[in-house]
Amino acid sequence: MVLVSAMHITAAIYVNDWENGLISDIQAWLEKLAPAGLDYRHHQTGEDNADAHLKRSIMGHQVMVPSRRACSTLARGSSSSTPSFDGQRKKRVVVKVMGQ
Repeated sequence: MVLVSAMHITAAIYVNDWENGLISDIQAWLEKLAPAGLDYRHHQTGEDNADAHLKRSIMGHQVMVPSRRACSTLARGSSSSTPSFDGQRKKRVVVKVMGQ
């Protein structure tokens, strides 16, 4: 098993088909659920990225991917994606391989 984890609070990791239409649909869906530019309470702290925190909460921050002989066993055409929802800082991803 391989654990892939985003090491920033406004970055997510998810596994799905790597298809431009689907990726655009996911982005549009997230924008409807947590639109940028609203007056979120989080912004009262001096931050301006509450929508990024909400989008990350919806998508999740880590995935477990089955592997075999150091190769992913994801379905053909699928991929893991690591979107950054605020783009303000460089993001890190940790990959941990577990098992024999």
